[in-house]
Amino acid sequence: MDSDLHSNHQPRVVIIGAGFAGLGAATTLVKHGVKNLVILEALDRAGGRVWTHKPFGTAAVELGATWIHGQDDNPLYQMAKERGLLADDEFSMVTCQPVSVTPQDYFFNEQGKQLPSTQVEHVTGFFGRLMSQINQQDYKPECQSLSVGEYLDREFSLTDLSKAEGSEDIYEWCKRVECIDEACNSMYEFSLSQLGLYTALEGPFFNSLGSKGYQALLDLLIGQLPSNSLRCRKPVQCIQWEGSSSSGLKASKHPINVVCEDGEQFPTDHVIVTVSLGCLKERATTLFDPPLPKGKMEAIQRLGFGTVAKIFLEFSKPFWPDDCAGIQLVWQQGPESLKGYSDGCKQQLWRSEWFKKIGGFDCVPMHKSTLCGWITGLAAEHMETLPESEVGEVCVRLLKKFTGWPVTELQGVLRSTWYTNPYIRGSYTNVPVGVDAVKEQMALAEPLPSTYQRKSLLPLQVLFAGEATHPNFYTTTHGAYMSGVREAERLIKLYESKVNPRL
Repeated sequence: MDSDLHSNHQPRVVIIGAGFAGLGAATTLVKHGVKNLVILEALDRAGGRVWTHKPFGTAAVELGATWIHGQDDNPLYQMAKERGLLADDEFSMVTCQPVSVTPQDYFFNEQGKQLPSTQVEHVTGFFGRLMSQINQQDYKPECQSLSVGEYLDREFSLTDLSKAEGSEDIYEWCKRVECIDEACNSMYEFSLSQLGLYTALEGPFFNSLGSKGYQALLDLLIGQLPSNSLRCRKPVQCIQWEGSSSSGLKASKHPINVVCEDGEQFPTDHVIVTVSLGCLKERATTLFDPPLPKGKMEAIQRLGFGTVAKIFLEFSKPFWPDDCAGIQLVWQQGPESLKGYSDGCKQQLWRSEWFKKIGGFDCVPMHKSTLCGWITGLAAEHMETLPESEVGEVCVRLLKKFTGWPVTELQGVLRSTWYTNPYIRGSYTNVPVGVDAVKEQMALAEPLPSTYQRKSLLPLQVLFAGEATHPNFYTTTHGAYMSGVREAERLIKLYESKVNPRL
């Protein structure tokens, strides 16, 4: 390639964040000859919201991202397949359905009664078909302004299923579990009209990458980086880009200066910001000098960023049947029933009854004595503030109450803390009612200086990547990775033009 990328005037690039977006950007630049780059990561590890941990032996558990979402055109699936990283056990693959239920899922109500599988299948099957229609935007135009929860309730009320005793409670469970996919506090807060913009890739989901987990993919990318280019424990305090009042920039040959919290500075030509939307919500007003344009700040504020948490429970030995894939909890009036949601908002029951937001406890691949509970939204944020021992005790009480089984000794508890992490502040993006997702995501992804700013400024000084900036694949690891590749390719095209960008 004959471009400035291979000349003596190679650009210097700083990437903020070493998750899949940052690593995608870095490895793409490296493949095109850019060696003068550095990745600044606030945490003590690479991976961002992907964190493979080994608390209960040699096999991994995923505290963060779990799934490879589909096969077709998924670069992470292709990467894992080519390197033989995909596990082939029975837990590793599920069909792409909004609520995936198998005959091996045991459903219990709060009276300790196991629910008939036929009733469960009828309700969850209806819910799955309805969510597929929503994703295809197959609903009447007058429903555009509804929340997903409101639309789901409306359609369910028109069926005979709604008249069957106990079916409404199972339907509430479906909505509660769907909150995990959407990273929302409630389906009553998620936009119906925007949900169909997300693109699901064809093929099954994979939730197991062998004993090394998602870390195996991270290691592949990290191995492609220049020596000493990844700097962990380097949180950034301020990005001073051209036009900043900082006197330091005036004397520098680089238009940008990245200042870390420890005082170290990195002059650069381009910076790719891949921090989470949650972090931007909290820090954007102080992170950039000069401040971000109004449209970008509004996009950061309007897009939602929810919390999805996991609770791992290790027991002395399994107390569930060998054919059990998960223990699902059905409340008589759960938080995703219309009345439960309304009361929860008014009385803040997510504090005193946070545990009602747990959908159930699933078996964990390669961990025969471990269960994993999922919890979302404000309840998850509150759960993160509690001692792990208290979280474990509450979960054991739930398991005893619902199943009536003799629960064995709890030997270990591990829960995720994405919301309380000051450099992440949540899990992934959602779209609240009334928000135009494409508009806001395009505004969030637009590089600085913007097209309307002075022509004399060096273009593409500050670029933005991360799952929140991808209008089709937000919430996913492949969306994050592809957004990083996208921003790297912006820079590559700039220098391929053979036009000095400073002229």
